[in-house]
Amino acid sequence: MHYSRLTSRIAGEGAAAWDIHYRALARQAAGDDITVLSVGDPDFATPTPIIESAVASLRGGATHYPDVQGKLALRQAIADGYRRQGLDAGPDNVIVMAGAQCGLYAAAQCLLDPGDEVLVPEPSYVTYEAVLRATGAELVQVPLNGEADFRLDPAALEAAITPRTRAMLLNSPHNPTGQLIEADTWKAIAELCRRHDLWLIADEVYAELIFEGEHLCPATLPDMAERSVIVSSLSKSHAMTGWRLGWVLGPKPLIEHLTHLALCMLYGCPDFIQDAACDALLTPPAELSEMRDVYRARRDTVCGALAESTAVTAICPPAGMFLMVDIRATGLSSQVFADRLLDEENISVLSGEAFGPSAAGFVRLSLTVEAERLATACHRLAACAERARDESSPHILSPTPASEADCL
Repeated sequence: MHYSRLTSRIAGEGAAAWDIHYRALARQAAGDDITVLSVGDPDFATPTPIIESAVASLRGGATHYPDVQGKLALRQAIADGYRRQGLDAGPDNVIVMAGAQCGLYAAAQCLLDPGDEVLVPEPSYVTYEAVLRATGAELVQVPLNGEADFRLDPAALEAAITPRTRAMLLNSPHNPTGQLIEADTWKAIAELCRRHDLWLIADEVYAELIFEGEHLCPATLPDMAERSVIVSSLSKSHAMTGWRLGWVLGPKPLIEHLTHLALCMLYGCPDFIQDAACDALLTPPAELSEMRDVYRARRDTVCGALAESTAVTAICPPAGMFLMVDIRATGLSSQVFADRLLDEENISVLSGEAFGPSAAGFVRLSLTVEAERLATACHRLAACAERARDESSPHILSPTPASEADCL
């Protein structure tokens, strides 16, 4: 039977990157004691007030067709959050989607045409490639330098711009590296977007998980609101990955186009989930700041546990729930090391190469298990790396003593 060309555009390396994670889950389901550090799913429960809000909404009868664009109260609450950051936004600038991933896919469909180029710093989140290729657009990778801790250089973006460039897709705080785009860098990026008439798509799902530094929403910069598309969700900040509640904020014409797409694709997000999300934004649970503090402490645990190793080096991130570990001293590729770590130590991490060629020689681990187990996993990761390094080093034979040689 025949399948559309779309099926090949949405597959590939990005989809295959999850194979090791699925292998870890299968072993865990079979009873093996696996430490899963290969996915950004918070180990925290959704705060109780949010759950109770959803239950009350369900019992109140919120089980019918929702507003396709999203409930007005929720869109107003989302817009108010951006207004507090200095953006002149209202509910008509927002559409509620089934998670940031859905919002990103929908935005790409409404912004890009076949042949357009989109600049994406790499390493980058593994689904970006499929999201962009689904439109027929081309992802143009802009390498980040591991020796500079994967910080973004605006000059590298500028050098990649061509007459076909239509947009930039940037993620700050960044997955997989946890790096934060600083204010001066954002200003330089905004100038490029204005000068070359580009869309700026900003993935901000980790904006509430910053340990050092400050988040800047690029839409707040001069003349950027009309060309900025902000995608975010409650998944990471509120431990709500399974609720599938996100949004897109942008110019009103874009939101109208997205609403037309949602009408034929989603028909809106469930009302009871929207009610819970609204309460989550209007009355933030105390657990939110506590979760951020825990992630910071876990980051410090990982960096401390790996500090003494001579075979690996951790890049300490200022934000997010991931950490990159340099394993180049092992002499193994990232994927081979990740497979070996799972086979020998029952720990799953993602190969850096899954996020792009600039992350070759690195693995990404998530900060999604409690600190003691995380520290143990890091010591075992370091031990695995040291074994691999020692095995790859050439063995130098000691000279045979003369007396022994005479006997041969």
